[in-house]
Order: sequence, then structure tokens, then C-alpha cells
Amino acid sequence: LQPPTARTEKMLEKYEALCRAEQQNGGVLNIDTETVITATSFGPGYLDKENEIIVGLQTDEPLKRACNPFGGMRMVREACKAYGYTLSEEIEQAFRFRTTHNDGVFRVYTDEMKAAAEDMSHAETFHGYGAEQGELFLREAIAGYYAQRGTQIAPDDNIFISDGAKCDLGNLCDLFDADNTVLLPNPVYPVYFDTSIMSGRRVIFAAGTKENGFLPMPDHSVHADIIYLCSPNNPTGAVYSREQLAEWISYAKANGALILFDAAYEAYIRDPALPHSIFEIAGAADCAIEINSLSKTAGFTGVRCGWTVVPKTLRFDGASLHDMWFRRMATKYNGTSYIIQRAAAKVFSPEGLAAAHADIDYYMENAQIIKSALTAAGIHSVGGENAPYVWFEAPAHAESWDCFDTLLNQYGIAGTPGVGFGTAGQGWMRFSSFCTRETANKAAAYLAKL
Repeated sequence: LQPPTARTEKMLEKYEALCRAEQQNGGVLNIDTETVITATSFGPGYLDKENEIIVGLQTDEPLKRACNPFGGMRMVREACKAYGYTLSEEIEQAFRFRTTHNDGVFRVYTDEMKAAAEDMSHAETFHGYGAEQGELFLREAIAGYYAQRGTQIAPDDNIFISDGAKCDLGNLCDLFDADNTVLLPNPVYPVYFDTSIMSGRRVIFAAGTKENGFLPMPDHSVHADIIYLCSPNNPTGAVYSREQLAEWISYAKANGALILFDAAYEAYIRDPALPHSIFEIAGAADCAIEINSLSKTAGFTGVRCGWTVVPKTLRFDGASLHDMWFRRMATKYNGTSYIIQRAAAKVFSPEGLAAAHADIDYYMENAQIIKSALTAAGIHSVGGENAPYVWFEAPAHAESWDCFDTLLNQYGIAGTPGVGFGTAGQGWMRFSSFCTRETANKAAAYLAKL
């Protein structure tokens, strides 16, 4: 082997001097607390630029430590603190919404969940099979949530706790014959169509268009037995008014039809004139079931908890749908975890709602940033005002997938092709505001130039 060259010796001398300085400084020479490390976060860094042949420091200065919150914010925060540094507020804010699996798990372990888990570890406080409709404390909390807007729902009768809206939206099909005709808005959440087809039902559509603001209204010359409505709508973000829901209720009663009302995004409604629940409208208790979830309201996507309101007054052909749903739940569902129900009840407390609304406000500000950028570019959009989705028309009359490819390949922006939500979504795209402020601003800068 050849001995080190003079160049290498000179480099080593500088490196060893830096290592001594690092040790004298307590083990860390410098930390960049403003930048999250990625492959392109930093410019080139050198020990001795004139003498280096092979280069490639991780940061722009020798022995400067970088922050890698992708491995866990708590670890990075505590490491910075140990050496007298404070992680920047920008990184703290960004990783409040972008998290690791472990941090995500620890966040959802609320004090209520920890206490409930402790209860379950002792024979004297252990909770076995719960009530078929869910624990009364959670049903009462949900009823109180409705009451805040003047809607009275009986907690002991009408509310059923489940593991999320999607399951209930599909499982409600168990109550009806396959010969019922299903009416769906187009475009809309694909689960409605898929579950209807899986159960062998005929499906007809009410077309959402640019002209009607993607809020289709009933055609009284067409008969339907089961009607799915989603307000705020996924994917369009459009929200039905009280008058529009009243017309749908009138149509349902005239046809002897049932409305399955998906209110999963109601917490994002900002306009006080818009209804959060179909039960705010007279007559709904005689023709509607409402499904809701904590997935988008309180980040329960991986925790799973939702509810369905089935009024006792709801009867078809003399049969009580409430009693039928009760029997179905008692037969095919063993209940949502007691620990999860305790966490869900906390959401409806004053401090729980305040925390949930703070997150919702953040996402709605993202939506406004995205929507404003589209407007600046002359691109028509709906949603983004009372829902976390912005639904926009593809520029230059492009088809949905062509627009998707352009945004992804040219700008690094990911959206959802509208045609995936139904044929009426062709030529449209959906943007979600469930992202960091940094991501929203970066995307907006590109979108404004389209």
C-alpha cells in the first residue's frame, strides 16, 4: 500500500483539529436547527476545497450536525436541547402534521386511553363485552355535540358506535333487498358505488356539473329507493344548503326512499348558514340515516371510531330500521374497543374540540392557499371553503389522468384524478389540504404559474 499523500496528510490535520474542537465543545461542534436533512437540503461542504478530490459532507460545514425528524421528533428535540440548541418553530410546526409511526402512536395515547388501558389490566375494573350500541358515555357525548347546534338526538336509542363511517356505509346494505335502486351523486366517494354493485343493486346517478356547483338535485321523474348524499362532498368539497336538503327530503318521502347521509366532513364547515347534519332539516328523522366519523375531525384514521344515527321513527313497510340495525350490529359486530371509545369521548370535551378545531383551522388555511393559487392562475375551482378538498378543472381541457401526469412530472405535485370518483369527474382534479404549510406554499407557488 502507498503511504498517504501530502494532500491527505494536510486534510487529516484539519479534520483532527476539528474533532478536538468538537470534543472541547462537549461533543457537538454545531447543529443546523433550521433545516430538515434530505439529499438536497445542503449545498456542498468541504474540509479543504483546494485539496479535496473526493467530496461529500452531509451538510455544508465540517462536523455540522443535521436534523432528521423522520426518525422521531422527540429524539431530535431532546438531542438539540442536550447541547444547548432549540429546534426551529418551522420544523416543529411541519412535523406536527408529518409524523413517524411511533410518534403517531404516542400522540393518540391520550390520558383517557392510558387510564382506560390501566382499567383493562385489572380484574376489578376490566370491561368485557360492551353495549351493542356502544358505551353510553360516548353516545351521550355525541348527543351533546349535536345539541350544541340545536339538534336533539336521543343517546340511549338512536346512536350506534362503530369503527368508522366506511364500514357502516357498506354494512347498511345488509338491511335491504338487492332489487332496490340506488341513486348516487356523480362524482362522489367510490365506496357508495362499489358496495351497491357488490350487493347486486341497480345504480343510477344524479350528475354534478360545473353549472350546478357539483350539487345535483333530484329529478322527480326518476324513482329511487336508496339515496347516498355526502355533504361536504368528497371529492368536490361542495356543501348542500338547508333548502337543497329539504328538497332531497321531500323527494325521498315522495318515493318512499331512504337517504344515507355521510357527514364525515361536517366539522370543516365554516359558513354558519350551512347545515352540519341532515337532522337539522324538518322531516329527516322519517327518511334518513346519518353516518359520521372521527377520522377527519380528530385524526382517528388509524384508531377507528365512528357513529351512525338511526332514528326510532324511521320505518319502511311497517318495519323499524332502528331495530333491524340494532339486530345487525348485535349479530355481526362485537363493538369498538373500550379504550378507543374513551379517547373518542374526550374529543367532544371543550378541550378536545378546541384541539380538533385548531388542526382543522390549519388545514383550512392550507385549502385557502391552494385555492387562491388556482384562482390566480385563472383555474376554476369549487370547495376549499367549507371542506378540506379543492376540486378544480384541469387546465386546457385536459383529461384527469393527463393533468395528473403533468402536475406530478413537471411540478412534483400529487393530486387525485377526478375521473376516479365517477364519469362526471373527467377533466377535473382533487387537491387535499391535509399537508404541511410548507408543502401547501410550495405547491401554490407552482400552481399560480400554470
